[in-house]
Amino acid sequence: MNDDTAALFLHLLGVLLFVGGIILAGAAFEFARRRQTPAEIHLLLTMTRAGVALVAVGSLLLGLFGLWLVHLGGFGYASGWVDASIALYVVALALGALGGQRPKQARRLASQLTAARAPASEELRALLNDRLSRTANYASLVAILAVLVLMVFRPG
Repeated sequence: MNDDTAALFLHLLGVLLFVGGIILAGAAFEFARRRQTPAEIHLLLTMTRAGVALVAVGSLLLGLFGLWLVHLGGFGYASGWVDASIALYVVALALGALGGQRPKQARRLASQLTAARAPASEELRALLNDRLSRTANYASLVAILAVLVLMVFRPG
């Protein structure tokens, strides 16, 4: 296996883990928002942690081997599409981290409510429906899709 093949394989593996993690975390969160009991909400939000772990591993592989592919391909780091992709990737990671804070707090609160055998509280509902958090997560997804477009079409 040559360097190009290894870098591409590991980059694509990172992409799969990254996207798979986003889908798992996003789906589990959206299902949790629609549940009524703290136990169900806690279970689903606990599943998001597996998605976040996949995103973390995937983002590391994707980033490192993506940079290696840029080097191997001779595109140069001054290419506009490369710079834009790196910037959008960093923005997407930051937005995803910001957007994950309320669901994390909701998971902890749902755990406490479950242990106390209490019903879902207004505070839990507010954390699950936090507009800033949801906006940050969806903006992160849009940034990732923009990176995908730049990687495929490599404009200018």
